[in-house]
Amino acid sequence: MHGREGIGRRGGAEVVDPLVALRRRVEEIQHAGAPAAGAARGHMGGHMALGAPLDGALGGGLALGALHEVFARDKGNGSAALGFALALAAGTRRPVVWVRQDLAALEGGDLYGPGCAAFGLDPARLVVVHAGDATDTLAAAEEALRHAVLGLVVVEPWGMPSRLDLTATRRLALRAERSGVPALLLRATAEPVPSAAATRWLASSAPSGAAGVPAFCLGPPAFALELARNRAGPTGRWIVEWNAHARRFAPAPRRLAAAPPAHRPAASQGPARADGPPSVVVGPFERRAG
Repeated sequence: MHGREGIGRRGGAEVVDPLVALRRRVEEIQHAGAPAAGAARGHMGGHMALGAPLDGALGGGLALGALHEVFARDKGNGSAALGFALALAAGTRRPVVWVRQDLAALEGGDLYGPGCAAFGLDPARLVVVHAGDATDTLAAAEEALRHAVLGLVVVEPWGMPSRLDLTATRRLALRAERSGVPALLLRATAEPVPSAAATRWLASSAPSGAAGVPAFCLGPPAFALELARNRAGPTGRWIVEWNAHARRFAPAPRRLAAAPPAHRPAASQGPARADGPPSVVVGPFERRAG
């Protein structure tokens, strides 16, 4: 389903409780054909498989029922961090709730449905919640994490809000543990700070091109990923490609270097771009008294 559904007070229109609307939307997607609770999430043994190069360090995949976080390696790689989040969302067949602070959409652009589909994520499984500030973003994320039917909750605040402190991340981690739903903090515009996340990822773009042909040819999205924190095992670095058909990461193959024309030097390889996602939009989110 596409479009935008307003939640909250709109002039003289009927007021719909935002939390009720979020619950209603998740239930609609579940009844429309999402796997029932306990069905396959694209994981084995309490983990979401990401792909062979990453799963070994993670003990089988990304731990369910835990909080994870991804940062852009530098200011120019916000799209790579978003692409990593989109890959995790595509890796589950269950509904995904993506809570975005309004500034994230204003500064980084809206998620785009056809882009989601090209990345392997069915936009019909994606519920996007717009929140006015960091407090509302966290409140909506905590509500979403109550629903065990979900495959992932992406939490996308903007910048470095003081509200998102160690205590706030502990609350998210606890909610995730109780429901068994993994949560991903997408911090594309922030610097790493202490948190309760089980894993911390740093993402940047990597050169992309089809294997066996010159490097200037287009290929699948490629990422340079660093697992900077892993409470359950080793850390590491990988250059990987995203396979939208298999919905898994795979080691990036070696590329053939393109021979530069004799009259000019070699051109640098441009970074891969991660197309943004959406979808179903539930928003804006507004906290209500009581």
